[in-house]
Parts: sequence; C-alpha cells; structure tokens
Amino acid sequence: MSSDRFNAALRAIDAANAQDPNLEEWEGALHPKELLYGRRMTEWQARLCPEASEALRLAARGQHIKRWEVPRSDYPKTREGYLRWRTRLYGFHGDQIGLIMAEAGYDEASIQRVKRMLTKRDLRTDSESQALEDTACLVFLEHYFAPFAAGQDESKLIDIVRKTWRKMSDAARTHAQELDLPGNLGAVVAKALDTGIS
Repeated sequence: MSSDRFNAALRAIDAANAQDPNLEEWEGALHPKELLYGRRMTEWQARLCPEASEALRLAARGQHIKRWEVPRSDYPKTREGYLRWRTRLYGFHGDQIGLIMAEAGYDEASIQRVKRMLTKRDLRTDSESQALEDTACLVFLEHYFAPFAAGQDESKLIDIVRKTWRKMSDAARTHAQELDLPGNLGAVVAKALDTGIS
C-alpha cells in the first residue's frame, strides 16, 4: 500500500519531469526524456525490490529530476569537469525531491534519507543505496548502453561495462546477464567479464 503523501510526491516528480524539453522516442511515441527515465527506474526498482520503502521508490523515480536544468555543457569537457557536474547533480536532485517531499508532508528525516541515497556514498553499507545504484545500472544497460555505444571504440565500451559491473550487487549482475542486448553488445559484455571483475 502506498500512502497519500507518496502518491502526491510521485505525481509531483512526474509533473516536473514532464516539462523536459528533450524528447525520446519509445514504442512509437515521443516522451519527455527524464519522465521516461523515471518510469524505467521505477520498473527496475520494483523488479529488484518489490517491498521497497517509500524513500527508495521516490529516490528511484526522481533520480534525474529536472536534470536538463544542469547541463553537462556548462562544465569543462574533462574528467574533473564531469565529476564536478555529477556532484552538482546529486545536490540538485536531492534539493528538488526534498521540496516535493516537504510539500507532500514528509518529515525532515525522510527527506534526508532520500538525499543521502542520491549521493551514492553508502553503496556497500546501505542496502537501499545499493538497490538504487543497481537500478540505475540496469536501466543504463537495458535502455541507454546501445545508443551510447554507437560509434564508440570497443575497448572504451569494455571499460564502461567493467566500471558498471563493479558498482552492482551480485543479484543485479545476474539480471544484467539475462538482458537481451542488441548487436554486438552482448559480446562486449562477455569480453569485459572474461577479464575477471571483483
């Protein structure tokens, strides 16, 4: 059972993401990019953790809330620039969800719980933070890896798979191996795993 405040917060997250000017085609229709991403996150989170807390469910749905307002292009095209952008996003997304949760009636402890999950600092010590990361990794592999891979060197793709794999739990890795990836991406994953990942 979902609480009234949860349903209100979920609707508000979706309403915010429905404003995304960037569109993505999916199943013959155009969708606001981050609205579609949030729904994909919810689908995978429900598969991984059907009994998840409201905090985890909100963190999953809102992980990319209003991301277009903090564009990557505002930061240098360097590794340092990328890390600065990602750090800024963690705080931005947390603040956006925090405002929505407060309006829906959540207490400060619940809001801080969601914000902490979004920082990704507790992956190996907090099961829900790990579940959120697992969800994001599976959404990436299923929906975004193929578009990203177009025109990329295979060695770079193998490196990305290795880095993604290291962040995932054993349960998420099992799901990842069951994905029906297009083209040669299944072979890329197999090559990455053949090298041994701890």
